[in-house]
Amino acid sequence: MEKLKHLALIMDGNGRWAEKRSLPRSAGHLEGGKAALRIIRGCIKHGIPYLTLYCFSIENWQRPREEVDYLMGLFSSRVKAEIPEAVKSGIRILHLGRREGLPKDVLKTLEEAEEKTKHCSTLTLQLAINYSGTDEIIRALTKAQKSGENELTEDSLLRFVDNPDVPLPDLIARSSGEKRLSGFLMLQSSYAELAFYDTLWPDWDESMIELILTDFNSRQRRFGGI
Repeated sequence: MEKLKHLALIMDGNGRWAEKRSLPRSAGHLEGGKAALRIIRGCIKHGIPYLTLYCFSIENWQRPREEVDYLMGLFSSRVKAEIPEAVKSGIRILHLGRREGLPKDVLKTLEEAEEKTKHCSTLTLQLAINYSGTDEIIRALTKAQKSGENELTEDSLLRFVDNPDVPLPDLIARSSGEKRLSGFLMLQSSYAELAFYDTLWPDWDESMIELILTDFNSRQRRFGGI
């Protein structure tokens, strides 16, 4: 049985979770952050060595300024606060996405997290912030061109993505019932299994990891073969 090594999650439904409870959207994002911590712990418990969380897309800058400012503040404060625990738990933190355009405090926090956790090896956690799959491909092509790479293949292009040492995702899952990838890991997702769950992101806990593992173990991955 193939082991699930890299789980990638589209965290969706924070706003709807809050609206169902007549709460501000910020309350949903706050609870969504707590759900992310539960999922990280669940991945460690179940031996999943790579986890990617889709936190904020380039398109999300179109949201109301108040919500964007709250999210950026939440990213900065929560990541900074969790660095000591990440080091203790062996979590290597990587940023995935365009660094240009991020607020200085968010970028500084992400760089600090990457530096202080670079030796960790229990779980590699990619935080996709200011991310778009199309943008990552364009930036990878630009890097390849500058490096003098003349004859690109899929494998050689993957050497120029943001974190080339991270293996391709085995399964990409999305919360809240929406059934689309929203530009997530467009180059890396060619043969990823896909799963969509109705549970809103703030309600996710370790039981969702168990459900995902059961789902993944029921799949037959052929990669174009028989």
